[in-house]
Amino acid sequence: MTRKMILLIMVLLTFVCFTSDSAKATDKFRIAWSHYTGWEPWEFARHQGILDKWAQKNGIEIQLDMVNDYIESINLYTVGAYQGCVMTNMDALTIPAVGGIDSTALIIGDFSNGNDGIVMKNGDNVADLKGREVKLVELSVSHYLLVRALEKNNLTERDLKLVNTSDADIAAVFASDPNGAVVTWNPPLMQCRNVKGANLVFNSSQIPGEIIDMMVVRTNTPDALKKALAGAWYETMSVMSGRSKAAKAAIQYMAKFAGGTESEFRAQLRTTSMFYNPAEAVIFTKSEKLKEIMEYVRTFCFSHGLYGDADSKDFIGIMFPDGSVMGNKSNVKLVFDVRFMEMAAKGQL
Repeated sequence: MTRKMILLIMVLLTFVCFTSDSAKATDKFRIAWSHYTGWEPWEFARHQGILDKWAQKNGIEIQLDMVNDYIESINLYTVGAYQGCVMTNMDALTIPAVGGIDSTALIIGDFSNGNDGIVMKNGDNVADLKGREVKLVELSVSHYLLVRALEKNNLTERDLKLVNTSDADIAAVFASDPNGAVVTWNPPLMQCRNVKGANLVFNSSQIPGEIIDMMVVRTNTPDALKKALAGAWYETMSVMSGRSKAAKAAIQYMAKFAGGTESEFRAQLRTTSMFYNPAEAVIFTKSEKLKEIMEYVRTFCFSHGLYGDADSKDFIGIMFPDGSVMGNKSNVKLVFDVRFMEMAAKGQL
C-alpha cells in the first residue's frame, strides 16, 4: 500500500468519525399525533416544512408521526416511544400520569366547543339513550362527555350499556348499525352526523372549556424541543387564521388529509375554540377556570378507576402556572407551563 493511499484512508476515516459525531450532536425527537380538527395543523406544519425550519433553528430534528388510533398514540408516548404527543387534559392526567410519566402541557391549542358529541339513530335527545347500547372510546373524553350529558338529564351509566370502540372504527360501525348510538369527536363525529337518520343529541358546547386539546411533552425534554414545537405551532396558527391564499391552501390541505371536504373542515373549526393567538392561550391557562375544570376532571378520573389502586383523587399532583399544586405535591405528573406560549406571544422564540 502506498503512502498516498494510506493518507487517503486516514482522511476518509477522519471524515466518517466527524460525520458520525455530528449526527450524534443533533438530538432527534419523535412526536405523535392523531386525527382531530384541532390537531390537523401539526400535519400541515410538517408538510409545509415549518416544523423542520423550527427544529433546525433550535439545533434538533423532529419526526412527526400520525398514529391512527388515538389511545394507542398516548400509550406509545407513555412507554417512551415518543417524547411528545397530542392529547386532552383528561387523558394527560390519566394514562401517562398514572404510568409515572412527568408531563408538561406545552401548548394549549384549543378547547372543544361542539367538536365532541353524542349521535344516535332512532332518538332525539339524551333521555332516549336509556336502555341503549352506546359505542365510544371508553375512559376517554368521550366517556367524560357522556357522563356530563347523563348528569344533566338525570341518568347514570347504569342506564346504558357501554361498548368500547376504537376511534378509527367508530364512524363505520355507527353507519352499519340501524340502532346506532355513539360518542366521539371530529372528524368521525362529522362522519356520523352525515349518516341518514342520525341526530346529534349533545355536544361539548354545552360544557365549554372542559375538553382541552394540548401538545404534551415529557417534562425533562430540553427547551430546544419546546421552543421548536411552540414556534412551529404558532407560525402555523398565523398562516391558517389569515385571509390570504396561503390560509385557504392550508385549510384545503388539512381537510383533504383528514379525509373530508374544505366545507366540512371549516364547519369543524367553527366548533373548535382555537387559540390562534398565544396570548389568549396564556390567559386561559392562568385562569382560575382551569383549576375548576381540572378539579371536575380529576374527580371523574378517580371515580372511574383511572387512578388505578389509588385511594384518593389527590394521588396525582397537577401544577399550575402560578406554582400552586392540586393534589400530591410529591407526585406532580402534569404541569401546565405557559413560558413558551408567553415567549411566542412576545416574539421571543
